[in-house]
Amino acid sequence: MFELFLNAVLQILLVGLLVGAGLPALFSLGIKAMAYGAGGDAEISHEAGHPVGTVVGYLCFVLVLVAIAMGISIVVSSGLGYKVSFQHVFPNFTKK
Repeated sequence: MFELFLNAVLQILLVGLLVGAGLPALFSLGIKAMAYGAGGDAEISHEAGHPVGTVVGYLCFVLVLVAIAMGISIVVSSGLGYKVSFQHVFPNFTKK
């Protein structure tokens, strides 16, 4: 019984850290990568930008948007009587 409780608490802690701190950290990494892609202080020093930074920045933003869309879709689907299963990597919405 105690192991089941501890396992549930650890899962909640992991998801809370991932979503609560991970998504804002990923977003800030995207902002930093976009600044690197623009050349840092591009307006002052006029140095060339780095295309890799721009690509990494957009990739970070896409991952954050996918996580937000997934969270919204899970909340809405549960309200409409569906359950979400992650048997295969992609989510599967089925009737309850």
